[in-house]
Amino acid sequence: MSGILAGKRILVTGVLTEASIAFQAAKVAQNEGAEVILTGFGRLSLVERIAKRLPKPAPVIELDVTNQEHLDGLADKVREHLGEGVALDGIVHSIAFGPQGAFNFLEGTWEDVSTAVQVSAYSYKSLTMALLPLMGEGASIVGLTFDAQVAWPKYDWMGVAKAALEGTNRYLARDLGPKGIRCNLVSAGPIKSMAAKSIPGFEELADVWNHRAPIGWDLTDPEPAGRGVVGLLSDFFPRTTGEIVHVDGGVHMMGA
Repeated sequence: MSGILAGKRILVTGVLTEASIAFQAAKVAQNEGAEVILTGFGRLSLVERIAKRLPKPAPVIELDVTNQEHLDGLADKVREHLGEGVALDGIVHSIAFGPQGAFNFLEGTWEDVSTAVQVSAYSYKSLTMALLPLMGEGASIVGLTFDAQVAWPKYDWMGVAKAALEGTNRYLARDLGPKGIRCNLVSAGPIKSMAAKSIPGFEELADVWNHRAPIGWDLTDPEPAGRGVVGLLSDFFPRTTGEIVHVDGGVHMMGA
């Protein structure tokens, strides 16, 4: 099959509904020739059902990124689907979570904050290290962030967790560059996904895009961000690493 990911093998986390960026990334990756493996946490039957809506069947592996046993066994489970000696060419990190307390900056507890940082930022490193034995020169790791350069209304400690993710990406890029592995993030605009429903005041946050995106932004269309992810997974950016690519309708660069 032809396509910019022809012959590549990609692991995609965070596919829960068709409205997710992760689902669109998996869909576009398959259409571009990749073999895709999914991971799911908690509602595994839901992930397996959503996986059937992809262009081609994709296996689903259970993964809780806060469970060290899951991480320790992940490479072996992925190897079962790839075959012995077959490399993994890419990872899509689409994992984020914050307890409700993380969305109140002044009252959020350390327990709330530490959970948000562990799941949303530290897992980028722990997932990568779990799969590093399967990856070699030319591999690409792509995560999803929400622009942490500024303070957003209602986002609070999740914004801090995303800032930690962006820092983690730079350090991973530094340390994995000598191995020929690229690490980049896509900073996407808001999408009305299941994850968005857990953010108090999401509508107020998202309303910024209705007025500030010069090229426009559709809150119900995750495909542009999914395509951005696939672009970074491809070989079209062989010397791009430690970067944050904005797929947000241009909001990030607008002045007052």
